[in-house]
Amino acid sequence: MLRKIFLVCGILSSLLYAGMDVMGGLQWENYSWFSNEFSRLSAVGAPSRTIHLVLSPIYSMLVIAFGLGVCMSPGRRRVRRFIGGALIVYAIDSLMWPQFFPEDLSMPVSAFTNVMHIILTIVTVLAWMLIFGFAAAGSGKWFRTYSILTLLVVLVCGALAGSQGPALSAGLPTPWLGFTERMNIYSFMLWVIVLAIALFRFPAEQSPVSSGVNGDSL
Repeated sequence: MLRKIFLVCGILSSLLYAGMDVMGGLQWENYSWFSNEFSRLSAVGAPSRTIHLVLSPIYSMLVIAFGLGVCMSPGRRRVRRFIGGALIVYAIDSLMWPQFFPEDLSMPVSAFTNVMHIILTIVTVLAWMLIFGFAAAGSGKWFRTYSILTLLVVLVCGALAGSQGPALSAGLPTPWLGFTERMNIYSFMLWVIVLAIALFRFPAEQSPVSSGVNGDSL
């Protein structure tokens, strides 16, 4: 029962993150989800910063609980622990940047808080890559394929978003930056929901890796 509660926390975490995005954007008069980055919602002086300061710790706690639920799930225990551990690292990272190193649009990119923000963003992407990599290596055909496809989306959209970094730093228009970044983010959020549902379906004593469903496995 505790394992299943933790797995449900994964679903709730993704829904909460989407809610933070929507509620935060509504606090701005001219915020564009297509051209403005997600980090702007928690930036210094942003009208939506309070929402993120309050909700981001809750999101991180939900992801930590989900990571523990993954560790407790049946299957290849070492793979599960690696995925769960990477989720916990990502959760801590997600807590740090809005609270301690928010984006500061009034400061140059070289400012300490902006540099740390970029570093923590890189840590997030690396954590995601580890999560997808271990999931692909330790899963059956359908979930391996899904994890690899999600990883490709994250890499492609991350590269597209990163290519607009110079324009963002120079204060120039960044069309589609918000869209490509959110494709990146919500691909991960959906993956978390799918993993939570897949693991939730199996009793604690049954291994989704070894037994599978209809000849396949998670």
